[in-house]
Amino acid sequence: MYKDKVDEKIIGYLKEDSRESFVDIGKKLKLSESAVRRRVKNLVDSGTIKKFTLELGEENSTSAIVLVSVDSATDTSKVSLKLAKLEGVKTVYEITGQYDITTIMSATNIAEINSSIDALRKIPGVVDTNTVIILRKII
Repeated sequence: MYKDKVDEKIIGYLKEDSRESFVDIGKKLKLSESAVRRRVKNLVDSGTIKKFTLELGEENSTSAIVLVSVDSATDTSKVSLKLAKLEGVKTVYEITGQYDITTIMSATNIAEINSSIDALRKIPGVVDTNTVIILRKII
């Protein structure tokens, strides 16, 4: 299906908040609620929008800090970019000290965290990891 700039803006608003009302989106785009509704229906019918989902807040997830050592012959920034693409990785920091990189991971349970760590360890250049599970966020 052909998407114009208005469709792209609608998709952008729905990506930010899939519960945003068609009335509010219409006001932002100077369109009627029915025009937005029709465009969203067309995007769904054409398969451009596959589904509407939700993201659970942090209180419904398990988080971990993973410290990563990189082989000295490997470019740390290349490893960081690969880490950033892994499922569950929320943040990647290049750091000083015993480890070269630290990541913050989040998943719905420990098994998913373990799966992400297994994938992390398979990245070429990763030589060591140290994982700590976050028990409670204070601030």
